[in-house]
Amino acid sequence: MIPKPEFPNPSALDPTADPMTARDARLQMFGFWGRYQHFAMPVAGVAIAAITVVVLQRFLNDLSLDHVLQSARSIPGKHLLVALALTLLSFAAVAFYDVVAVETIAPGRVPKLLSACVGAAGYAISNALGFSLLTGGMLRYRIYAGEGIALSDIGRIIATSWLAIWFAFTVMIALALVLDPARTPFVDQLDPRLGLTLGIALMLSVGLLVGWLSRGERTLTMGKFSIKLPNSRGALTQIVAGLVDVCAAAGTLYVLMPETVTTGPAVFALVFVVATIIGIASHAPGGLGAFEASMIAGLGLGNNPDAIAALLAFRIIYTLLPFLVAAIGVLSFEIYARHAEVSQRVLYAGRVLEPLIPPLAAGATFLGGIMLLFSSSIPGAAERLDLLSDLLPLPFIEVSHLAASFAGIAMLILARGLARRLQQAWAASLILFVLGAAFSIGKGLNWEDASVLLILSTVLISFRKAFYRRPIEGIGTLSWGWLASVISIVAISIWLGFFSYRDIDYSNQLFWQFAVDGDAPRFLRASIVILIVTAAAALHTAINRKAIDRKQRAEIPTAVSAIVAASNVTHAALAMLGDKQFLMSPDGRGFIMYARSGGSLIALGGPIGPVAGDSKLAWAFHDLADRCAVRTAFYGVQPDQLPMYLDMGLVALKLGEVARVDLAAFNLDGPRRQPLRYANRRAEKDGLVFEIVEAANVRPLLGQLREVSDAWLQMKASSEKGFSLGYFEDDYVSRFDMAVIRWQGRIIAFANLWGSADKSELTVDLMRHAPDSPKIVMDALLTKLLLHGKSQGYRWFNLGAAPLSGLSAGRLASRWNRFGSFLYRRGQTFYRFDGLKAFKDKFDPVWTPHYFICPPGLDTIRSLFDVTTLIGGGPMELVRK
Repeated sequence: MIPKPEFPNPSALDPTADPMTARDARLQMFGFWGRYQHFAMPVAGVAIAAITVVVLQRFLNDLSLDHVLQSARSIPGKHLLVALALTLLSFAAVAFYDVVAVETIAPGRVPKLLSACVGAAGYAISNALGFSLLTGGMLRYRIYAGEGIALSDIGRIIATSWLAIWFAFTVMIALALVLDPARTPFVDQLDPRLGLTLGIALMLSVGLLVGWLSRGERTLTMGKFSIKLPNSRGALTQIVAGLVDVCAAAGTLYVLMPETVTTGPAVFALVFVVATIIGIASHAPGGLGAFEASMIAGLGLGNNPDAIAALLAFRIIYTLLPFLVAAIGVLSFEIYARHAEVSQRVLYAGRVLEPLIPPLAAGATFLGGIMLLFSSSIPGAAERLDLLSDLLPLPFIEVSHLAASFAGIAMLILARGLARRLQQAWAASLILFVLGAAFSIGKGLNWEDASVLLILSTVLISFRKAFYRRPIEGIGTLSWGWLASVISIVAISIWLGFFSYRDIDYSNQLFWQFAVDGDAPRFLRASIVILIVTAAAALHTAINRKAIDRKQRAEIPTAVSAIVAASNVTHAALAMLGDKQFLMSPDGRGFIMYARSGGSLIALGGPIGPVAGDSKLAWAFHDLADRCAVRTAFYGVQPDQLPMYLDMGLVALKLGEVARVDLAAFNLDGPRRQPLRYANRRAEKDGLVFEIVEAANVRPLLGQLREVSDAWLQMKASSEKGFSLGYFEDDYVSRFDMAVIRWQGRIIAFANLWGSADKSELTVDLMRHAPDSPKIVMDALLTKLLLHGKSQGYRWFNLGAAPLSGLSAGRLASRWNRFGSFLYRRGQTFYRFDGLKAFKDKFDPVWTPHYFICPPGLDTIRSLFDVTTLIGGGPMELVRK
């Protein structure tokens, strides 16, 4: 069985890392964890959500929702003000993370105001939406890349920022263990000396780390990542900032707690840190539910309505308010920038906020969905329902309740489409906001919910232009992580409903009871709708997540045939395969041929037409991919075109080298050509007859040619490829001149020919022979073709590519080059890379590199697998031709 190739991660942060790191990264990527982590982490999140429901049910068994709401209204105003002040302090420390990180990694290259806004705004979004590393990291990449910061340095900035919070977590745990080990949860059942020893050990470890950093530049290797660490001064600054952040965040909740909670500050901070970590792992936005359950279990807050009210107030002050401030800030800056000239400093802030529009809209939609689900799970106000019953019939109230629940779960699902800037998601979300507002009024005169939804719809309308993408497959499937978040929210909302109606005696008849005051039956019916929609989304994701996009045979525009015939690029002939789509130039004289695979739109070569490498057409293709919400990729690009693609923000991976023979200088003289002379003479001696069959006369030979082709495929235990390779299809094969070798009147080998219009190049596409052919048949066929091309006046003969040839293996080379070079030297058990190059070297060719162009970062890996799937369904097809 052919092993799967192990592509390295081009987004690894230190290109000078030891090659052993790259090997470890590949082993991890294709090991068990690397194979299943995209699925295992969301499953763990759903498991945490399930545990959360069990914990909440156990600890809040004797508590009612009315008691919690009454306690929330009784929180002293001065406590709320102190909590707000501590929230501001926490976010100021968060902003300081990025300021220090940027000055450590890229000093003086990013304005401090810009990096501060990135840090604070990014955390406000990730704290509300969850997926902290993903959302915050993506925001930093978008902003800092626009400031000219290299990908590796952006990775270091992100890593340095995240190390700060984890250092703070470690120090906080250590302090709690040192100051109060006997009362520290999770270790209070053990000998206090053990907790004290553990705390001191953690403190010493941090101190030793700082001392280690003071002795020079250090690099930390973690699996597939190599992170350049800050110096000791930077590390201390980050630790202090992290401590301020965590202490202020914990203090925000601590001041809201009632006097009945007597836990000391050190132990409280420890439980807060552990709850935060569990919340991050839960995949729920902001750790919703998991954080609260951990705090309740860790501090024993069950059946304490004042403490539960404090947790509710903390969510509003520390999670919801910063998110709303960020959203209002985006709207304000957008309006101000359109109607007034602004200073450079304001422009910096505006540039920071602009990329936040899609995630903010997604977050607003997600929170709107949560609001509708939670509103449908709790009892409505009795006086409002009585008033509503005088205005509307009961069936309308019942339908409105079900529809509001459906709108809520639909918003959770559509929010991902808004994050991807999808036009369909924008239109659907806008409709849901308006309908959700109407249903909120119709189900219980919930004007507060309706007002929020209408405000959100106004925000969506204001930023209509930000949602311009029209993906080929529609809104598409959810990611496993997003699905886990939806499931977690659904689980919490259903638990909230059962918690609210715990005094109701459930029975089969309850489900079918319809009454104005029948909140519990309405909740049960809404739960069924929510579960059905969630199950449908999960099933759709499971079925379609790994579906391979196979492009059906497409209609070839009339203009394409004429352009191919007049083209000076031989691979333009692949346009006639019928497996590609076309982006035509405005004047109809050029095109880009492309196909969709996975999440990538992949162009073959570049623009083809009278102007080689038409930059406008290439940029139009890049824009098309962006509007379709997929990755841009170009396969088989020549070196002279690289600057254009690099300007697009893409990266170039060297695939190998293409062999081209100078026909003007080619002959069979000299000792190096002795194998070719031998093959040529032996073919004549054995009675092999070489012939060029014109395209008009190929069709009668298709039966014999297909017999040879099928036998060759069976001999190679292979199947037809596509996209960058021709395949045997009658209409396609009969379009070109055919070189054949006959033996005793039977065709035993053939190759279809591509020739450029200006006779600058001649090459072959399909080159196949019968299993019983003489061993010299391929050498003889190519020799005859080279001599034929020379006699016809062609300048070059293209022998095709030698995969992974010419890649550098030096210590400072990119990881892709080092891995490709290693595979070239060591991968002979499953592909003869050096043998293929040696075969072509017999013709003394000129070697020219060719490249695969794709987005940077993790999208590089995805693009690689998309193109290999497109060509032939397997990873090794990337390097075969």
